[in-house]
Amino acid sequence: MRCLGAAASGLVLSLAFEPVVVPWVLPFAVAGLLVCIAGLRPGRAWWPGLAFGVAFYFTHIWWMRAVATAAWIALAGIEALFYGLFAVFAAALMTRRMWPVWVSAAWVTIEIWRSQWPFSGMPWGRLAFATVDTPVEWSLPWIGMVGVSLVLALLSALLAWMVLTRGARWHGVLAIVVVLAGIGLADAVRFALPVTGERTIAAVQGDVPGPGNDILYDYRGVTRNHVDATLGLAADVAAGRRPRPDFVVWPENSTAVDPFTDLETNGGIRRAASAIGVPVLVGAIVDDGEKYVLNQGIVWDPVTGAGDRYTKRHPVPYGEYIPLRRYIDANFGQLAQITRDMRAGTRSAPLTIAGVRVADAICFDVAYDDGLRAQIEGGAQLVTVQTSNATFIFTDQTDQQFAITRLRAIETGKWVVVASTNGVSGVIDPDGDVVDTAPKRTTSVLLDRVELRDGVTPGVRWGVWIGRVCIGTTLLGLILVTLPYRRYRKVRSPAPAMEEEPA
Repeated sequence: MRCLGAAASGLVLSLAFEPVVVPWVLPFAVAGLLVCIAGLRPGRAWWPGLAFGVAFYFTHIWWMRAVATAAWIALAGIEALFYGLFAVFAAALMTRRMWPVWVSAAWVTIEIWRSQWPFSGMPWGRLAFATVDTPVEWSLPWIGMVGVSLVLALLSALLAWMVLTRGARWHGVLAIVVVLAGIGLADAVRFALPVTGERTIAAVQGDVPGPGNDILYDYRGVTRNHVDATLGLAADVAAGRRPRPDFVVWPENSTAVDPFTDLETNGGIRRAASAIGVPVLVGAIVDDGEKYVLNQGIVWDPVTGAGDRYTKRHPVPYGEYIPLRRYIDANFGQLAQITRDMRAGTRSAPLTIAGVRVADAICFDVAYDDGLRAQIEGGAQLVTVQTSNATFIFTDQTDQQFAITRLRAIETGKWVVVASTNGVSGVIDPDGDVVDTAPKRTTSVLLDRVELRDGVTPGVRWGVWIGRVCIGTTLLGLILVTLPYRRYRKVRSPAPAMEEEPA
Protein backbone atom coordinates (compact mmCIF):
# COMPACT_ATOMS: atom_id res chain seq x y z
CA MET A 1 0.00 0.00 0.00
CA ARG A 2 2.87 2.37 0.73
CA CYS A 3 4.38 1.69 -2.69
CA LEU A 4 1.03 2.24 -4.38
CA GLY A 5 0.54 5.49 -2.51
CA ALA A 6 4.04 6.64 -3.41
CA ALA A 7 3.49 5.75 -7.08
CA ALA A 8 0.24 7.72 -7.08
CA SER A 9 2.11 10.69 -5.57
CA GLY A 10 4.73 10.45 -8.32
CA LEU A 11 2.04 10.54 -10.99
CA VAL A 12 0.45 13.55 -9.31
CA LEU A 13 3.80 15.37 -9.30
CA SER A 14 4.07 14.91 -13.07
CA LEU A 15 0.84 16.91 -13.41
CA ALA A 16 2.64 20.02 -12.11
CA PHE A 17 4.68 20.18 -15.33
CA GLU A 18 3.85 20.51 -19.00
CA PRO A 19 1.57 19.49 -20.66
CA VAL A 20 -0.96 19.49 -17.79
CA VAL A 21 0.58 22.36 -15.73
CA VAL A 22 -1.27 22.20 -12.40
CA PRO A 23 1.53 23.49 -10.15
CA TRP A 24 -0.51 23.63 -6.93
CA VAL A 25 -0.43 19.81 -6.69
CA LEU A 26 3.35 19.83 -6.24
CA PRO A 27 3.62 20.19 -2.43
CA PHE A 28 0.85 17.62 -1.90
CA ALA A 29 2.61 15.11 -4.18
CA VAL A 30 5.95 15.38 -2.36
CA ALA A 31 4.17 15.36 1.02
CA GLY A 32 2.39 12.18 -0.09
CA LEU A 33 5.74 10.48 -0.62
CA LEU A 34 6.93 11.52 2.84
CA VAL A 35 3.76 10.18 4.45
CA CYS A 36 4.26 6.87 2.65
CA ILE A 37 7.82 6.42 3.98
CA ALA A 38 7.18 7.70 7.51
CA GLY A 39 8.08 5.14 10.18
CA LEU A 40 9.95 2.85 7.82
CA ARG A 41 13.53 1.79 8.29
CA PRO A 42 15.77 3.37 5.64
CA GLY A 43 16.29 0.07 3.84
CA ARG A 44 12.56 -0.50 3.44
CA ALA A 45 11.87 3.14 2.54
CA TRP A 46 13.84 2.55 -0.65
CA TRP A 47 10.90 0.74 -2.27
CA PRO A 48 8.22 3.45 -1.94
CA GLY A 49 10.83 6.00 -3.02
CA LEU A 50 11.64 3.95 -6.11
CA ALA A 51 7.94 3.54 -6.90
CA PHE A 52 7.55 7.33 -6.68
CA GLY A 53 10.54 7.88 -8.96
CA VAL A 54 9.38 5.37 -11.57
CA ALA A 55 5.86 6.80 -11.69
CA PHE A 56 7.09 10.39 -11.87
CA TYR A 57 10.11 10.23 -14.13
CA PHE A 58 8.90 7.70 -16.68
CA THR A 59 5.86 9.95 -17.13
CA HIS A 60 7.72 13.27 -16.99
CA ILE A 61 10.21 12.42 -19.77
CA TRP A 62 7.85 10.29 -21.85
CA TRP A 63 9.09 12.42 -24.75
CA MET A 64 12.49 10.67 -24.61
CA ARG A 65 10.87 7.86 -26.59
CA ALA A 66 11.33 10.12 -29.62
CA VAL A 67 15.03 9.25 -29.42
CA ALA A 68 14.52 5.56 -28.70
CA THR A 69 12.47 3.52 -26.26
CA ALA A 70 15.70 2.07 -24.88
CA ALA A 71 17.01 5.59 -24.25
CA TRP A 72 13.78 6.50 -22.41
CA ILE A 73 13.98 3.38 -20.22
CA ALA A 74 17.68 3.83 -19.48
CA LEU A 75 17.53 7.52 -18.62
CA ALA A 76 14.26 7.42 -16.67
CA GLY A 77 15.39 4.28 -14.86
CA ILE A 78 18.63 5.89 -13.70
CA GLU A 79 16.81 9.00 -12.50
CA ALA A 80 14.17 6.97 -10.66
CA LEU A 81 16.92 5.41 -8.54
CA PHE A 82 17.68 8.83 -7.05
CA TYR A 83 14.18 9.09 -5.60
CA GLY A 84 14.70 5.73 -3.92
CA LEU A 85 17.93 7.10 -2.46
CA PHE A 86 16.11 10.22 -1.28
CA ALA A 87 13.58 8.03 0.53
CA VAL A 88 16.43 6.24 2.31
CA PHE A 89 17.86 9.57 3.46
CA ALA A 90 14.45 10.95 4.39
CA ALA A 91 13.45 7.90 6.43
CA ALA A 92 16.60 8.29 8.50
CA LEU A 93 16.26 12.06 8.89
CA MET A 94 12.57 11.85 9.86
CA THR A 95 13.64 10.38 13.19
CA ARG A 96 15.10 13.73 14.23
CA ARG A 97 13.37 16.76 15.70
CA MET A 98 12.36 19.45 13.20
CA TRP A 99 12.82 16.87 10.48
CA PRO A 100 11.13 18.97 7.72
CA VAL A 101 14.28 21.12 7.63
CA TRP A 102 16.57 18.10 7.29
CA VAL A 103 14.37 16.38 4.71
CA SER A 104 13.96 19.46 2.49
CA ALA A 105 17.75 19.87 2.46
CA ALA A 106 18.03 16.21 1.46
CA TRP A 107 15.60 16.74 -1.43
CA VAL A 108 17.73 19.58 -2.79
CA THR A 109 20.89 17.52 -2.29
CA ILE A 110 19.43 14.74 -4.43
CA GLU A 111 18.32 17.26 -7.09
CA ILE A 112 21.86 18.64 -7.27
CA TRP A 113 23.40 15.17 -7.34
CA ARG A 114 21.24 13.80 -10.14
CA SER A 115 21.63 17.04 -12.11
CA GLN A 116 25.38 16.45 -12.28
CA TRP A 117 25.88 12.67 -12.24
CA PRO A 118 26.05 10.22 -13.95
CA PHE A 119 26.90 11.14 -17.53
CA SER A 120 26.73 14.91 -16.74
CA GLY A 121 23.38 14.43 -15.00
CA MET A 122 19.76 15.19 -15.91
CA PRO A 123 18.11 18.22 -14.22
CA TRP A 124 14.65 17.75 -15.75
CA GLY A 125 11.96 17.51 -13.07
CA ARG A 126 13.46 19.89 -10.49
CA LEU A 127 10.70 21.35 -8.33
CA ALA A 128 11.61 24.92 -9.32
CA PHE A 129 10.87 24.12 -12.97
CA ALA A 130 7.16 23.81 -12.18
CA THR A 131 6.74 27.41 -10.94
CA VAL A 132 6.27 29.32 -14.21
CA ASP A 133 3.27 31.69 -14.05
CA THR A 134 2.91 31.21 -10.28
CA PRO A 135 3.69 33.65 -7.44
CA VAL A 136 6.66 31.45 -6.52
CA GLU A 137 8.55 32.48 -9.69
CA TRP A 138 9.28 35.91 -8.19
CA SER A 139 11.51 34.26 -5.61
CA LEU A 140 13.90 33.17 -8.37
CA PRO A 141 15.90 36.44 -8.62
CA TRP A 142 16.37 36.38 -4.84
CA ILE A 143 17.25 32.71 -4.15
CA GLY A 144 17.65 31.07 -7.58
CA MET A 145 16.45 27.69 -8.82
CA VAL A 146 18.11 25.84 -5.94
CA GLY A 147 16.53 28.10 -3.34
CA VAL A 148 13.07 27.79 -4.86
CA SER A 149 13.32 23.99 -4.89
CA LEU A 150 14.32 24.19 -1.21
CA VAL A 151 11.29 26.35 -0.37
CA LEU A 152 8.92 24.00 -2.19
CA ALA A 153 10.47 20.93 -0.55
CA LEU A 154 10.16 22.59 2.87
CA LEU A 155 6.52 23.47 2.21
CA SER A 156 5.89 19.83 1.25
CA ALA A 157 7.66 18.49 4.33
CA LEU A 158 5.69 20.81 6.61
CA LEU A 159 2.43 19.50 5.13
CA ALA A 160 3.54 15.93 5.83
CA TRP A 161 4.66 16.95 9.33
CA MET A 162 1.20 18.27 10.09
CA VAL A 163 -0.41 15.03 8.93
CA LEU A 164 1.98 12.77 10.82
CA THR A 165 2.42 14.73 14.07
CA ARG A 166 -0.74 15.89 15.78
CA GLY A 167 1.09 17.97 18.34
CA ALA A 168 2.90 19.86 15.60
CA ARG A 169 -0.16 21.05 13.70
CA TRP A 170 -0.13 24.60 15.03
CA HIS A 171 3.61 24.77 14.65
CA GLY A 172 3.24 23.46 11.11
CA VAL A 173 0.56 26.01 10.26
CA LEU A 174 2.75 28.81 11.60
CA ALA A 175 5.77 27.58 9.64
CA ILE A 176 3.73 27.31 6.44
CA VAL A 177 2.41 30.84 6.96
CA VAL A 178 6.00 32.08 7.33
CA VAL A 179 7.06 30.32 4.11
CA LEU A 180 4.07 31.67 2.19
CA ALA A 181 4.74 35.14 3.59
CA GLY A 182 8.29 34.95 2.24
CA ILE A 183 6.94 33.99 -1.19
CA GLY A 184 4.49 36.89 -1.03
CA LEU A 185 7.22 39.32 -0.02
CA ALA A 186 9.32 38.30 -3.04
CA ASP A 187 6.26 38.93 -5.22
CA ALA A 188 5.73 42.35 -3.68
CA VAL A 189 9.38 43.43 -3.79
CA ARG A 190 10.57 42.24 -7.19
CA PHE A 191 14.26 42.39 -7.98
CA ALA A 192 15.35 44.18 -11.17
CA LEU A 193 18.80 44.80 -12.62
CA PRO A 194 19.65 48.23 -14.07
CA VAL A 195 19.12 48.79 -17.80
CA THR A 196 22.36 49.87 -19.49
CA GLY A 197 21.38 49.87 -23.15
CA GLU A 198 19.18 48.48 -25.90
CA ARG A 199 19.80 46.43 -29.02
CA THR A 200 17.73 45.02 -31.87
CA ILE A 201 18.16 41.26 -32.17
CA ALA A 202 16.89 38.88 -34.86
CA ALA A 203 16.14 35.21 -34.13
CA VAL A 204 15.77 32.97 -37.18
CA GLN A 205 13.57 29.87 -37.13
CA GLY A 206 14.24 28.28 -40.50
CA ASP A 207 12.08 25.14 -40.11
CA VAL A 208 13.04 21.52 -40.84
CA PRO A 209 12.13 19.97 -44.20
CA GLY A 210 10.29 16.66 -44.49
CA PRO A 211 8.57 15.20 -41.44
CA GLY A 212 9.91 18.00 -39.24
CA ASN A 213 11.38 15.78 -36.53
CA ASP A 214 14.58 14.68 -38.25
CA ILE A 215 17.43 17.16 -38.75
CA LEU A 216 19.31 14.66 -40.90
CA TYR A 217 16.39 14.05 -43.28
CA ASP A 218 17.58 17.03 -45.35
CA TYR A 219 20.29 18.75 -43.34
CA ARG A 220 21.37 20.90 -46.25
CA GLY A 221 17.77 22.02 -46.59
CA VAL A 222 17.83 23.11 -42.94
CA THR A 223 20.86 25.31 -43.59
CA ARG A 224 19.35 26.69 -46.82
CA ASN A 225 16.19 27.62 -44.91
CA HIS A 226 18.18 29.68 -42.42
CA VAL A 227 20.27 31.27 -45.14
CA ASP A 228 17.18 32.16 -47.17
CA ALA A 229 15.35 33.55 -44.13
CA THR A 230 18.35 35.76 -43.31
CA LEU A 231 18.60 36.91 -46.93
CA GLY A 232 14.90 37.76 -46.81
CA LEU A 233 15.47 39.81 -43.67
CA ALA A 234 18.37 41.59 -45.39
CA ALA A 235 16.10 42.45 -48.32
CA ASP A 236 13.47 43.86 -45.95
CA VAL A 237 16.13 45.93 -44.21
CA ALA A 238 17.44 47.26 -47.51
CA ALA A 239 13.90 48.21 -48.55
CA GLY A 240 13.26 49.97 -45.24
CA ARG A 241 10.50 47.57 -44.21
CA ARG A 242 12.32 46.37 -41.08
CA PRO A 243 15.13 47.85 -38.96
CA ARG A 244 18.62 46.40 -39.21
CA PRO A 245 19.43 44.11 -36.28
CA ASP A 246 22.62 44.45 -34.28
CA PHE A 247 23.15 40.72 -34.67
CA VAL A 248 21.29 37.58 -35.75
CA VAL A 249 20.83 34.32 -33.84
CA TRP A 250 20.53 31.01 -35.66
CA PRO A 251 19.51 27.86 -33.75
CA GLU A 252 21.41 24.76 -32.77
CA ASN A 253 21.90 22.40 -35.74
CA SER A 254 21.30 25.15 -38.29
CA THR A 255 24.29 23.41 -39.86
CA ALA A 256 24.61 19.68 -39.25
CA VAL A 257 27.99 19.43 -40.99
CA ASP A 258 31.23 21.19 -40.22
CA PRO A 259 30.99 24.69 -41.76
CA PHE A 260 34.78 24.89 -41.92
CA THR A 261 35.17 21.86 -44.20
CA ASP A 262 31.87 21.80 -46.11
CA LEU A 263 32.11 24.38 -48.91
CA GLU A 264 28.37 24.68 -49.56
CA THR A 265 27.58 25.31 -45.90
CA ASN A 266 30.46 27.74 -45.50
CA GLY A 267 29.40 29.68 -48.58
CA GLY A 268 25.79 29.92 -47.41
CA ILE A 269 26.78 31.32 -44.01
CA ARG A 270 29.14 33.86 -45.55
CA ARG A 271 26.48 34.94 -48.03
CA ALA A 272 23.87 35.41 -45.29
CA ALA A 273 26.23 37.32 -42.96
CA SER A 274 27.42 39.55 -45.81
CA ALA A 275 23.87 40.34 -46.91
CA ILE A 276 22.62 41.33 -43.44
CA GLY A 277 25.89 43.11 -42.65
CA VAL A 278 26.01 42.14 -38.95
CA PRO A 279 27.37 39.14 -37.01
CA VAL A 280 25.39 35.90 -37.08
CA LEU A 281 25.55 33.50 -34.13
CA VAL A 282 25.53 30.20 -36.03
CA GLY A 283 24.64 26.85 -34.46
CA ALA A 284 27.00 24.30 -35.98
CA ILE A 285 28.25 20.75 -35.58
CA VAL A 286 32.03 20.90 -35.83
CA ASP A 287 34.37 17.94 -36.33
CA ASP A 288 36.70 17.06 -33.46
CA GLY A 289 38.70 14.20 -34.89
CA GLU A 290 37.32 10.96 -36.28
CA LYS A 291 35.36 9.88 -33.21
CA TYR A 292 34.02 13.13 -31.77
CA VAL A 293 32.10 16.28 -32.66
CA LEU A 294 31.44 19.62 -30.98
CA ASN A 295 28.08 21.40 -30.78
CA GLN A 296 28.98 25.07 -31.06
CA GLY A 297 27.60 28.57 -31.28
CA ILE A 298 29.97 30.44 -33.60
CA VAL A 299 30.04 34.22 -33.95
CA TRP A 300 30.31 34.71 -37.72
CA ASP A 301 31.33 38.24 -38.65
CA PRO A 302 30.40 39.50 -42.15
CA VAL A 303 33.98 40.72 -42.69
CA THR A 304 36.34 38.60 -40.60
CA GLY A 305 34.36 35.35 -40.63
CA ALA A 306 34.21 32.85 -37.77
CA GLY A 307 35.38 34.13 -34.41
CA ASP A 308 34.30 33.61 -30.81
CA ARG A 309 32.70 30.25 -29.97
CA TYR A 310 30.65 28.61 -27.24
CA THR A 311 30.63 24.81 -27.02
CA LYS A 312 27.67 23.00 -25.51
CA ARG A 313 28.52 22.08 -21.93
CA HIS A 314 26.00 19.29 -21.39
CA PRO A 315 25.50 16.91 -24.34
CA VAL A 316 22.47 14.68 -23.87
CA PRO A 317 23.26 11.05 -22.94
CA TYR A 318 21.76 8.66 -25.49
CA GLY A 319 20.75 11.70 -27.56
CA GLU A 320 24.13 13.17 -28.52
CA TYR A 321 26.54 10.59 -27.19
CA ILE A 322 26.37 6.98 -26.05
CA PRO A 323 27.61 6.44 -22.49
CA LEU A 324 29.69 3.27 -22.12
CA ARG A 325 29.61 2.87 -25.90
CA ARG A 326 32.34 0.21 -25.84
CA TYR A 327 30.19 -2.08 -23.69
CA ILE A 328 26.80 -1.86 -25.48
CA ASP A 329 25.40 -2.37 -28.95
CA ALA A 330 23.88 0.96 -29.99
CA ASN A 331 23.07 0.02 -33.59
CA PHE A 332 19.29 0.24 -33.28
CA GLY A 333 16.63 2.95 -33.48
CA GLN A 334 17.83 6.53 -33.57
CA LEU A 335 20.79 5.56 -31.42
CA ALA A 336 22.33 4.14 -34.59
CA GLN A 337 22.54 7.70 -35.95
CA ILE A 338 24.95 8.70 -33.18
CA THR A 339 28.08 7.47 -34.91
CA ARG A 340 30.36 9.95 -33.10
CA ASP A 341 30.13 11.11 -29.50
CA MET A 342 29.78 14.78 -28.68
CA ARG A 343 32.41 16.32 -26.41
CA ALA A 344 31.38 18.74 -23.66
CA GLY A 345 32.55 22.36 -23.59
CA THR A 346 33.99 24.20 -20.59
CA ARG A 347 33.66 27.88 -21.53
CA SER A 348 32.76 30.18 -18.64
CA ALA A 349 33.18 33.64 -20.25
CA PRO A 350 30.35 35.26 -22.23
CA LEU A 351 30.58 35.70 -25.98
CA THR A 352 31.08 39.19 -27.38
CA ILE A 353 28.75 39.85 -30.31
CA ALA A 354 28.58 43.34 -31.84
CA GLY A 355 29.88 44.78 -28.59
CA VAL A 356 27.29 42.94 -26.45
CA ARG A 357 28.37 40.42 -23.82
CA VAL A 358 26.13 37.39 -24.38
CA ALA A 359 25.62 34.31 -22.20
CA ASP A 360 24.89 31.49 -24.62
CA ALA A 361 23.19 28.17 -23.86
CA ILE A 362 22.67 25.37 -26.35
CA CYS A 363 19.44 23.40 -25.90
CA PHE A 364 19.54 21.36 -22.65
CA ASP A 365 22.25 23.68 -21.25
CA VAL A 366 19.46 26.04 -20.19
CA ALA A 367 18.31 23.52 -17.57
CA TYR A 368 21.73 23.42 -15.88
CA ASP A 369 22.95 26.07 -13.45
CA ASP A 370 26.68 26.10 -14.07
CA GLY A 371 27.10 27.43 -17.61
CA LEU A 372 24.74 30.39 -17.41
CA ARG A 373 25.88 31.29 -13.90
CA ALA A 374 29.53 31.42 -14.96
CA GLN A 375 28.83 33.56 -18.01
CA ILE A 376 26.54 35.96 -16.15
CA GLU A 377 29.06 36.36 -13.34
CA GLY A 378 31.53 37.06 -16.15
CA GLY A 379 29.53 40.12 -17.16
CA ALA A 380 26.88 38.91 -19.63
CA GLN A 381 24.20 41.49 -20.46
CA LEU A 382 21.88 39.25 -22.47
CA VAL A 383 21.10 35.52 -22.77
CA THR A 384 20.69 33.57 -26.00
CA VAL A 385 19.41 30.00 -26.24
CA GLN A 386 20.20 28.09 -29.42
CA THR A 387 18.12 24.95 -29.60
CA SER A 388 17.02 22.37 -32.12
CA ASN A 389 14.30 20.29 -30.43
CA ALA A 390 13.30 18.99 -33.86
CA THR A 391 13.55 15.42 -32.55
CA PHE A 392 10.95 16.31 -29.90
CA ILE A 393 8.75 18.64 -31.97
CA PHE A 394 5.72 16.33 -31.63
CA THR A 395 6.21 15.91 -27.87
CA ASP A 396 5.82 18.03 -24.74
CA GLN A 397 9.59 18.41 -24.34
CA THR A 398 9.56 21.64 -26.33
CA ASP A 399 7.04 23.24 -23.98
CA GLN A 400 8.85 21.99 -20.88
CA GLN A 401 12.12 23.48 -22.11
CA PHE A 402 10.53 26.81 -23.03
CA ALA A 403 9.00 27.03 -19.55
CA ILE A 404 12.46 26.44 -18.03
CA THR A 405 13.84 29.17 -20.31
CA ARG A 406 11.20 31.64 -19.11
CA LEU A 407 12.16 30.87 -15.51
CA ARG A 408 15.83 31.45 -16.37
CA ALA A 409 14.94 34.92 -17.64
CA ILE A 410 13.38 35.73 -14.26
CA GLU A 411 16.21 34.14 -12.27
CA THR A 412 18.97 35.93 -14.20
CA GLY A 413 17.11 39.23 -14.59
CA LYS A 414 18.11 39.26 -18.28
CA TRP A 415 16.31 39.32 -21.60
CA VAL A 416 16.47 35.95 -23.35
CA VAL A 417 16.43 35.37 -27.11
CA VAL A 418 15.56 31.81 -28.16
CA ALA A 419 16.21 30.55 -31.69
CA SER A 420 14.92 27.06 -32.51
CA THR A 421 15.01 25.16 -35.80
CA ASN A 422 11.23 24.71 -35.82
CA GLY A 423 9.97 25.61 -32.33
CA VAL A 424 9.72 27.01 -29.74
CA SER A 425 11.48 30.27 -30.68
CA GLY A 426 10.79 33.45 -28.75
CA VAL A 427 11.93 36.60 -27.01
CA ILE A 428 11.42 36.70 -23.23
CA ASP A 429 11.74 39.69 -20.92
CA PRO A 430 13.14 39.57 -17.34
CA ASP A 431 9.61 39.15 -15.95
CA GLY A 432 9.30 35.88 -17.85
CA ASP A 433 6.76 37.33 -20.27
CA VAL A 434 6.94 36.14 -23.89
CA VAL A 435 7.31 39.33 -25.91
CA ASP A 436 7.45 37.59 -29.29
CA THR A 437 7.23 34.02 -30.53
CA ALA A 438 6.94 32.05 -33.76
CA PRO A 439 4.46 29.26 -34.56
CA LYS A 440 5.96 25.79 -34.51
CA ARG A 441 7.03 24.23 -37.81
CA THR A 442 7.17 27.52 -39.68
CA THR A 443 9.89 29.68 -41.18
CA SER A 444 9.93 32.90 -39.18
CA VAL A 445 12.26 35.74 -38.31
CA LEU A 446 11.69 37.46 -34.97
CA LEU A 447 13.04 41.00 -34.78
CA ASP A 448 12.77 42.70 -31.40
CA ARG A 449 14.25 45.51 -29.35
CA VAL A 450 15.69 44.12 -26.13
CA GLU A 451 17.30 45.68 -23.09
CA LEU A 452 20.84 45.05 -21.92
CA ARG A 453 21.15 44.64 -18.18
CA ASP A 454 24.37 44.60 -16.19
CA GLY A 455 24.89 42.93 -12.85
CA VAL A 456 24.08 39.63 -11.17
CA THR A 457 20.92 38.77 -9.26
CA PRO A 458 21.26 37.39 -5.70
CA GLY A 459 19.71 34.13 -6.93
CA VAL A 460 22.47 33.58 -9.49
CA ARG A 461 25.24 34.71 -7.15
CA TRP A 462 24.17 32.80 -4.05
CA GLY A 463 22.19 29.88 -5.47
CA VAL A 464 25.26 27.65 -5.57
CA TRP A 465 25.93 28.40 -1.90
CA ILE A 466 22.37 27.50 -0.96
CA GLY A 467 23.00 24.16 -2.62
CA ARG A 468 26.25 23.67 -0.72
CA VAL A 469 24.55 24.45 2.58
CA CYS A 470 21.86 21.88 1.77
CA ILE A 471 24.49 19.25 1.00
CA GLY A 472 26.32 20.03 4.24
CA THR A 473 23.07 19.97 6.22
CA THR A 474 22.13 16.60 4.75
CA LEU A 475 25.51 15.09 5.58
CA LEU A 476 25.38 16.50 9.10
CA GLY A 477 21.89 15.12 9.64
CA LEU A 478 22.87 11.65 8.45
CA ILE A 479 25.92 11.69 10.72
CA LEU A 480 23.80 12.72 13.73
CA VAL A 481 21.34 9.93 12.95
CA THR A 482 24.12 7.36 12.64
CA LEU A 483 26.05 8.23 15.81
CA PRO A 484 23.31 7.31 18.35
CA TYR A 485 22.84 4.01 16.52
CA ARG A 486 26.54 3.25 16.77
CA ARG A 487 26.56 4.14 20.48
CA TYR A 488 23.53 1.90 21.04
CA ARG A 489 25.21 -1.01 19.30
CA LYS A 490 28.35 -0.46 21.35
CA VAL A 491 26.48 -0.47 24.66
CA ARG A 492 24.39 -3.53 23.81
CA SER A 493 27.28 -5.63 22.48
CA PRO A 494 28.35 -8.43 24.91
CA ALA A 495 31.66 -8.02 26.69
CA PRO A 496 34.35 -10.46 25.58
CA ALA A 497 34.89 -13.44 27.92
CA MET A 498 37.93 -13.33 30.21
CA GLU A 499 40.44 -16.04 29.58
CA GLU A 500 41.37 -18.12 32.63
CA GLU A 501 44.95 -17.97 33.77
CA PRO A 502 46.75 -21.32 33.63
CA ALA A 503 47.18 -23.08 36.98
